[in-house]
Amino acid sequence: MLNDSFRYQNGELTCDGVLLREITASQGTPTYVYSANRLIQNAQRLQQAFAPLGATLHYSLKANNNLAIIRLLAGLGLGMDAVSAGEIYRAQQAGVDPSHIVFAGVGKTREELTYALQVGVGWFNVESHGELHLLNQLAGALKKYPSVALRLNPDVQAKTHHHIATGHFGAKFGMSAETIAHILAHRAETPHLNIHGLHVHIGSQLGDVNETVEAVRRAQQIADPYPDLRTLNIGGGFPVRYVERDEYPQPEHFAHALAPILSGWQVMMEPGRSIVADAGALLISVLYLKDQAGQHFAITDGSMTELIRPALYEAVHPILPMKNAPVTQKMIIVGPVCESTDVLNREAMLPTLQTGDLLAVMVAGAYGMVMASNYNMRTRPAEILVEGDQWRVVRRRETWDDLLRQELS
Repeated sequence: MLNDSFRYQNGELTCDGVLLREITASQGTPTYVYSANRLIQNAQRLQQAFAPLGATLHYSLKANNNLAIIRLLAGLGLGMDAVSAGEIYRAQQAGVDPSHIVFAGVGKTREELTYALQVGVGWFNVESHGELHLLNQLAGALKKYPSVALRLNPDVQAKTHHHIATGHFGAKFGMSAETIAHILAHRAETPHLNIHGLHVHIGSQLGDVNETVEAVRRAQQIADPYPDLRTLNIGGGFPVRYVERDEYPQPEHFAHALAPILSGWQVMMEPGRSIVADAGALLISVLYLKDQAGQHFAITDGSMTELIRPALYEAVHPILPMKNAPVTQKMIIVGPVCESTDVLNREAMLPTLQTGDLLAVMVAGAYGMVMASNYNMRTRPAEILVEGDQWRVVRRRETWDDLLRQELS
């Protein structure tokens, strides 16, 4: 998938005019490349779409938590959505004010809650009755009064991959309407918590605006008896096109549908993928070519350890040649990891390839590097940020020594 930032110029793939082959010549492969310009465009598009609602955006750090990207988005006025104390710490290291951080997550530990209270995060999204009472206990000991949003599981089955649907009763996330109603009716039992918000997030890659509207309406019904409960965090989940055939509603469609029912509410959002996905690409090299059982394989140095989404979600990422040329064959692009699931694309349409050719796995900015692993003792790749017509390393490639540094023999 090409866009304003990733496109061919004079037959060569570029990022904001920078030749990607020049980056690989310096940094090798596999390597992640991100466009600062595309990140800014995506963030500002969301800001503009939801401006009529007065929405506050908190970028979901789990999508991509590179420090340079966090700093860039914070500079645009975005807060951060964290799902671990580690993400809170990372955001602070990038200069984010803790009061602009929302702490979410279904299984926060005592230590994580204590840390978040101590640094003063802005909001806690609470997902269970047990968490609520533990947070109240810890807040009392620290003489804190944090703002709390109760996460509703609205029992809405989003039309998305079952691994990323979170708003149905088969999921571990959130609480039932009955549980939340009970908590609200007994707020005196948690005197150290300012419960004045609800949180609802039904999944990622949302394909139907009406499902989000229904989830919001169910949250509003719970809040109706309480005039002081007028903050609603509607989560994220705005979809991204990975291949040309994908057809999804745009952020403006969500904003238009939600505007009539959210007047008078303080609205918060937690977008992630929709900001970073198409701002990134994974650059890889062809190691070997072989034909087997009538199929054409390209074995590359890119694998499921750099990008696990195809193996985990059956996700399809388009793969483009670094040099533009006519398509001649369908190829299976695989990596060197000793797993049958180490396949980056089973139906990549590509020109005739040779060993050493460079490829780009597109729309790889979200849930790529953050989910990378060292399986098979593989080092994680470098990360590059293109800013204007310049590029810089924002995370160096790991070494074998890095992988052994914390072990005790």
